Amino acid sequence: MVSIVSTADVPLRPLEPERTAFTVLAAVSFSHLLNDTMQSLLTAIYPLLKSTFSLSFGQVGLMTLALMLTASLLQPLVGLYTDHRPTPHALAIGMFFSLLGLLVLSVAWTFAMLLLAAALIGLGSSVFHPESSRVARLASGGRHGLAQSVFQVGGNAGSALGPLVAAFVVAPFGQHSIAWCSLLALTGIAVVWRVGRWSQRRMIRRSGRSAAVPLRVESRVPRRVVVSSIAVLAALIFSKYFYMASLSSYYTFYLISRFHVSVRAAQIDLFIFLAAVAAGTILGGPIGDRFGRKLVIWVSILGVLPFTLILPHATLFWTRILTVIIGLTLASAFSAIVVYAQDLVPGRVGLISGLFFGFAFGMGGLGAAALGRLADVIGIEAVYGWCAFLPAIGLLAAFLPDLGKPRRSA
Repeated sequence: MVSIVSTADVPLRPLEPERTAFTVLAAVSFSHLLNDTMQSLLTAIYPLLKSTFSLSFGQVGLMTLALMLTASLLQPLVGLYTDHRPTPHALAIGMFFSLLGLLVLSVAWTFAMLLLAAALIGLGSSVFHPESSRVARLASGGRHGLAQSVFQVGGNAGSALGPLVAAFVVAPFGQHSIAWCSLLALTGIAVVWRVGRWSQRRMIRRSGRSAAVPLRVESRVPRRVVVSSIAVLAALIFSKYFYMASLSSYYTFYLISRFHVSVRAAQIDLFIFLAAVAAGTILGGPIGDRFGRKLVIWVSILGVLPFTLILPHATLFWTRILTVIIGLTLASAFSAIVVYAQDLVPGRVGLISGLFFGFAFGMGGLGAAALGRLADVIGIEAVYGWCAFLPAIGLLAAFLPDLGKPRRSA
């Protein structure tokens, strides 16, 4: 007698997590490095542009505002679009906008053209970041914190390289030499085009698997708690990026004003700080994977407070040491915040990535503009005294729900 059993009565085995695609992670991290090198190059040449175009600190802040606003306002929209319709080749489109921005910057002769160049570079970032963050998660094999850190460390390494390019290429040869930096964009386009093809194949494979085994994506946290937690995370992003704006945009001016170092020496010190940021970034994700994102967020934001309070009173030697410690500590926060938010709102990787990358850039831009205006009024050294208290906002991390130990999933 043959027994017929319905397939509905047979429990489906859960899909095993895919392996981490380290080659793809390396490629998307490298493209992030190229993107953020181009972006940080602009801020690194502010002293050159300030003297060439006779800019005030307020105008310097407006350039950062143009850069960050275009990099922030569109990111959630791009992320929301790609949640419903993934667009892997958007990475190449983003790089193309950055290429245009560099070319305009190399030939600009008015302040309006400088603002246009900054806006184009920011637009490139707004298209690049949400989809590249999605690709990193797609390649993670369930190790989401590690993937986000590998992706993010590329960006921070690029931010550190920008001042070196400024010091050894742009400073000696002048504004027109920025055109040579367009090679970074062309290299990036070649890399992300191949990454886009891999992403397309992976999504086709996943869509076939998920058709057989439908995925149920539900949040484990009540909606009101999700909303309040997103608000807390936004406040922490505000704290981190307003303070980071004081260093990334004005650290060279601070060193020149207080310690009378040369422009090149100040740019090298900025590189050291940004290199510390890049090194610290890689720690946040893996530690969060192992011990929980909330712990990383708590320590990285609030833990930097004693050092920021000491910094305005330090000598040149200790200023360099303290900024390295601050960069290492603060850098671990962002990867943990992004993955924590993705866990809070599952199934909306593009939207959450775009929202938080965009908000981070926006706060950085607003911070640079506000601090530039403040520096015109009270002086750049006094600005650092006021900014020292910003990490105290990290106390709000106590209100974040404990999501438990992260679980590895595909």
